[in-house]
Amino acid sequence: MARVVAEREDVIPLVAEVFRTYGFEGASLSRITEGTKLGKGSIYHFFPGGKDEMAAAVLQEIDQWFRLHVFEPLRESADAGQGIAAMFAEVERYFLSGQRVCLVGVFALGNERDRFADAVRDYFEAWIEALAAALVRSGRKGKEAAALAEEVVGGIQGALVLARAFNRPATFRAALKRLQERL
Repeated sequence: MARVVAEREDVIPLVAEVFRTYGFEGASLSRITEGTKLGKGSIYHFFPGGKDEMAAAVLQEIDQWFRLHVFEPLRESADAGQGIAAMFAEVERYFLSGQRVCLVGVFALGNERDRFADAVRDYFEAWIEALAAALVRSGRKGKEAAALAEEVVGGIQGALVLARAFNRPATFRAALKRLQERL
């Protein structure tokens, strides 16, 4: 039986999980209706633009979450070290200690990359820039901070892949710890 959902915002996290499980291409309408427990009519009511609109909404929600919980604290924390520590804690929480894939990363690697290139690029640029800003406030020089921020964000993404490949969340947690110590 189809489930009643009051708002479009209630559906977005459910669609995100379908994309995480099957990727963009594998997220068929039947899988989306199964994952959301909504009928096709309800899905198209919330997302008249179809799967592309769903993906854009999911990417926007992820971006908003990271801006609020990761990027803004990195930029605005009075103590840059506290902002960086908060970033690692929030990243570990969001990715369920490496058990949850980075959907933005999935979109960056898949065939849908070109469709959502701006959103994917903006997400990673915002993260790197926010971390670099915190590193500058903590005493690093501009170019060094930017390079280190890029290395750390790349390290987090790589650690997610390894944790999933090995099915070992401890791999992700250990990588986060090493990256945090590096900073």
